Amino acid sequence: MKIRGLNAMNRKKIWIFAVCIGAALIIGRLSGGAELIQSQKAAAILEKAVEENLLLASGLYLLFTVFGSLFLALPGVTFAVLAGFLFGPVLGTALCVTAATAGACAAFLAGRFFLRDSIRPLAVKNRYLKKWLFDENGRNQMFVLMITRLIPVFPYNLQNFAYGVTDMGFVPYTVGSFLFMLPGTAMYTVGVAGLADGKNRALCLGIAAGLAAFAAVAGFYLKKRYVDGESREETAG
Repeated sequence: MKIRGLNAMNRKKIWIFAVCIGAALIIGRLSGGAELIQSQKAAAILEKAVEENLLLASGLYLLFTVFGSLFLALPGVTFAVLAGFLFGPVLGTALCVTAATAGACAAFLAGRFFLRDSIRPLAVKNRYLKKWLFDENGRNQMFVLMITRLIPVFPYNLQNFAYGVTDMGFVPYTVGSFLFMLPGTAMYTVGVAGLADGKNRALCLGIAAGLAAFAAVAGFYLKKRYVDGESREETAG
């Protein structure tokens, strides 16, 4: 089967990418990896490791999160909740954001190597994709990155591969992903840590509520400022 309009090298890259991702998803599902990461068993394993060796537990959590975000299509909130429960608000947030950023970078690089040469020429033909993801100054790209990172509800892996197809630089993508994921991640880790810690519950839940309000207001403002504003300008034009 040939994919029209692509040379042999680009077709080969797409097939290699599809086979690797498909195999990882199938193996992860059949082996119970996705269920394990989301189960009480995984939490119990990490909780015991935290008590015995915090460094080992942190390493295991980082591996779980990078693997899960790359290959198992699990939502970011899964790892944020686990981090808050196991490591508390500060260390949990740091570990979760670090692991999520590492997974995002790996997926970005894979998308850039395997997909960019073949997908980009097709994507730029769509005027909406060209406007938001292939703008010359890069501001729209960063806006889209900000919106999709603020709250870690949807699986990041497809987004990460897709960003690799755009013209966004690796450093802006990495720094932007880290910073924009931080408020939403902290909202969950701090909130869950508060539920698990009766002593500081009120403080943690208050901080989580503040972060949730910040994310909501920021999202609303950005939508009104950029999306609705540009729609009105296009209509007027």
